Amino acid sequence: MTIPIIAALLTYVLMLAAMYWHRFRRFHMTVMMSIIAFDVAMPFYLVATRDWKTRLLIEGDILSFGVWMHFGLIITLYVLYVIQVQTGLKMWRSSRKGLDAEELATTHREHRAQGMGILLARALVIATGAILADPADML
Repeated sequence: MTIPIIAALLTYVLMLAAMYWHRFRRFHMTVMMSIIAFDVAMPFYLVATRDWKTRLLIEGDILSFGVWMHFGLIITLYVLYVIQVQTGLKMWRSSRKGLDAEELATTHREHRAQGMGILLARALVIATGAILADPADML
């Protein structure tokens, strides 16, 4: 396995722990925001350290279904992150403003459902990334 795949798997386990201990808000928010930053930075790291021109253009991988599926999953994950952060900020603001309990409960359910979607999308991103990993980069 390559180092980015191992790092992604470790952050996935950390994300599961933060979701399990969601009542510890400081821990939950710190871990989730750190993982979002990690996921946003990962493509920049990969572009800087891999020979994408050879792999995608010369070898023709740009036309493969796997590459486009992986790219679509990454975009889906980023969209879910944006929606999740917006819902989290809504919960945080509503707890300070003292909104009604029914609206807050609805927002909590939305946040949890989005979190499950993120877990699924992120698992698929990691799996497709592992499948697409260049065998020459394996340890």
